[in-house]
Amino acid sequence: MRIPDDAIIPREKLKDYLLTPRRRNDKSGFLAQAGFTQENPDQLELAIRQFIAENDAISDRLNEYGTFYRVEGELYGPDATLLTVTIWLQTAVDNRFRFVTLKPAR
Repeated sequence: MRIPDDAIIPREKLKDYLLTPRRRNDKSGFLAQAGFTQENPDQLELAIRQFIAENDAISDRLNEYGTFYRVEGELYGPDATLLTVTIWLQTAVDNRFRFVTLKPAR
């Protein structure tokens, strides 16, 4: 199964969370290795959309909010490629897919 191409990826999640340096659970350093910065959140969104178009989603868990999915593969950045895991939620309310987060693959 693939995450649909109309999945919701909130811009603020990219710019204000993933691309912002943090003390704990920092993702910005990981993404910077591939050339993603706060100045190019649109490139990150396009890369994530390409990522979900090329990689299968695997059901991970279910709770009152909906079904969570994992997508693992290579995220192509301007400067490098990163082995990445993305997490998605198919909401119980409307069955739409929403981007939750990403992290380095182990």
